[in-house]
Amino acid sequence: MRVVSGKWLAVSEFVLLTFVFLTFISSSFAQTNKKPSIADQAALVSEFDVNGLKVLVKRRVNSPTVAAGLFIRGGARNITAKNAGIESFMLEVATEGSKNFSRETLRRELARTGSSVGSSAINDYSVLSLASTRQNFDRSWNVFTDIALNPTFAASDIEQARQRIATGLREQETDNDNFLQVLQDRIIYAKHPYANSVTGTLETINSFTAKDLADYHQKLMQTSRLLLVVVGDIDAKELQAKVAATLGKLPRGDYKEQPYPALDFSKPTVDVTTRTLPTNYVQGVFNAPSLNSRDYSAMRVAVGILQSRVNEEVRNKRQLSYAPNAELESFAANTANIYVTAVDANQAVGVMLNEINNLKTRTILPEVISSIAGHFLTTYYQGQETNRAQAAELAKYELIGGGWRNSFNFLDKVLDVKPEDVQTVSKNYMKNLRFVVIGDPLAIDKNIFLQN
Repeated sequence: MRVVSGKWLAVSEFVLLTFVFLTFISSSFAQTNKKPSIADQAALVSEFDVNGLKVLVKRRVNSPTVAAGLFIRGGARNITAKNAGIESFMLEVATEGSKNFSRETLRRELARTGSSVGSSAINDYSVLSLASTRQNFDRSWNVFTDIALNPTFAASDIEQARQRIATGLREQETDNDNFLQVLQDRIIYAKHPYANSVTGTLETINSFTAKDLADYHQKLMQTSRLLLVVVGDIDAKELQAKVAATLGKLPRGDYKEQPYPALDFSKPTVDVTTRTLPTNYVQGVFNAPSLNSRDYSAMRVAVGILQSRVNEEVRNKRQLSYAPNAELESFAANTANIYVTAVDANQAVGVMLNEINNLKTRTILPEVISSIAGHFLTTYYQGQETNRAQAAELAKYELIGGGWRNSFNFLDKVLDVKPEDVQTVSKNYMKNLRFVVIGDPLAIDKNIFLQN
């Protein structure tokens, strides 16, 4: 039986108008046949192997820029508590200088060619990245591959990177939102590979030497551990020759991907860290399907509806918080969460848990799901405007999403979500929330937090 009593299934006037507008855009987009088919999009991607190194090249004809990413598989699985952060640290120092491009030469060359190099790391993988103009790609490629293959790890570069990273780690403790995330990770990822922080700790970052970085670099630089993704107006055959002459000469190695163990959401928990603050910071984490799960699209829609509902009920109606939120991550061992800052955290959390219960017990109107799908369609294409974003999307799906081709059918899967699918994933995943709180422990009624 479809339940439409009360106003639970309604959305605020602003959100409704926004969804109608976005749905109109997506409908018009489909009617004018401007949305390329999955086959059309996949045809733009060339895939080849060079000595065990998998390479993806997406051709964007007439694009004035090129983005490249050398992705390293493994993420948190590559490190331990003793060397946490070494991969991220190693990549950051590598971008400071290489055998053929000292720090000063590198800076001049990047400025002259309008290029940039960078690095980042998340729980599942890390990346050394390049952004270049098409005109200067050949020269930028030489710089990029020399950084990847021959970093110098000069003492001055190490110390500069060490200070930058240490400053960021210290600031995590002073910013309440960042500290909330740190506390959440410590609790949710206990006894899990993700417990080994890819950004490191002050203790580990201060311990790394040039030899440590060089040894770790040598260990990682095996083609079986790497994935290269390039997006731009690049001919795949020409790039294949460039890869064979550089990255393809690395040893193959025998790296094999291993699945992550499940996270522990066997029972609800509440952990409160005392701080004297004008408001309480709260995040409740629950289990979620990974990017390659058949439930991911339905969960994406469910969390989108939940986000709209908690904003309506907590912020607009009751004015309990300025920015309540619900969010779905996209890790291999995945989670979703609800978040709020509130003086009356008990009432705010109670309202949010009630909205979760409504998702489990009340049938969603199909037009609400259509509106969410229209929103995803528009924001997806907005987010994929740059070559860098498209390279990152291909890599994410190749590494943890069941293969790069799945990046092209996500929107179709969202459009196929039915009301009963939303209800099913809400029942299966939105339970046993594990709450992390920063604030006044006397103001927190744990019984309210544990009623899920």
